[in-house]
Amino acid sequence: MQGNAAFVGIENYVAVFGSKTFAKALTNTALFTVVSIAFQFGIGLILAVFFRNNFRLNGVLRGLFLVPWLLPLIVSASTWSSMMNSDNGVINSALSVIGVAPVNWLTSPDLVLASVIIANIWLGIPFNLVVLYSGLQNIPEDLYEAASLDGANAWQKFWRITFPLLRPVSLITILLGLIYTLKVVDIIWIMTAGGPGDSSTTFATWSYREAFGTGNPDFSPAAAVGNVLILIALIFGFIYLRIQNRTEK
Repeated sequence: MQGNAAFVGIENYVAVFGSKTFAKALTNTALFTVVSIAFQFGIGLILAVFFRNNFRLNGVLRGLFLVPWLLPLIVSASTWSSMMNSDNGVINSALSVIGVAPVNWLTSPDLVLASVIIANIWLGIPFNLVVLYSGLQNIPEDLYEAASLDGANAWQKFWRITFPLLRPVSLITILLGLIYTLKVVDIIWIMTAGGPGDSSTTFATWSYREAFGTGNPDFSPAAAVGNVLILIALIFGFIYLRIQNRTEK
């Protein structure tokens, strides 16, 4: 019995890796994760450096940037889906003002992945802003003052002081962002359900679709796809630990 169970378990993985959906889901997962994290971290870092300078309404503006993070995901995803509606979405309405034809954001196989990536970037920026801004507060102001006395410009201060000292916080921010992005289901599912076809299907949405998204749920392949996601997350976790150990040495 145990041998049969093991064989069935292996059979599930063989079915997953041999599925025509696998290659598309792998590509989409990689693009969705890498592009989302790159823009979330980059924009979050720019905003964190910007808000490090004290000015009027600093706190108010930072609070406004936290709104996407505080909203329930179902609300945010539904809002983006409505905004990107081909017929009466606010984005196409704005584009029509400048003479641009309606864009099929959520129904075009060529644009749908980019559309859900844009929504996910918007949702992830506040997290990066908060963590990186907290990291910036731990950098002594004396270092910047000394650099100014030595004639360093803003870019030199960032590249030689801010970026190196923010590296530990940056690494953990990217790792947490990667783990979160790999398992994103609700945003994509609410906006596109992984479609059209498999154009926006990732491993997370594929697993969800197999388990809950059809009339005949099949938890075996869903679990197999989920385990692949766990393995990917573990690999990046070990990479992070290795980099962290090298940094400490």
